[in-house]
Amino acid sequence: MTQTFLSPAQVDELVASYESGATLVELGERFSIHRRTAAAHLVRRSVPIRQRGLDECHLAEAVELYDEGLTLMEVGLRYGVSQQAVRRALAAEGVTIRPGGRRAQAVATNV
Repeated sequence: MTQTFLSPAQVDELVASYESGATLVELGERFSIHRRTAAAHLVRRSVPIRQRGLDECHLAEAVELYDEGLTLMEVGLRYGVSQQAVRRALAAEGVTIRPGGRRAQAVATNV
C-alpha cells in the first residue's frame, strides 16, 4: 500500500469535515488514509476525538443481552460499536463484566 501524504489544505478540509460530523472511517475512505492517521491529523490540530459509545436507548437491551450470555463483541456487533464501548457502558451501569476467553460449554452427561 502506498503511503498518502496530505497537504495542509487537505488537513484543513479533513478537520472541517470531522467537525461537521464525519466519522474517522469516512475520513479515511475520503482521503485514502487509515482512520488512525485521520485521528493523528486531528490530534495534531488539537481537535478532540469523539468517542462513539452505546446509545442510551440501547443500553437496557444491551445489559439484558449480556446477562443472557452474549459476549461484549456480540453485543457490540449488534449495535455497531466496539466491544470496549460496550464494556464501558455496561461497567458504568454497574454490570459485572465476565472474564474474557472462551465461553464454557455445557457438559453433556450420559445418565
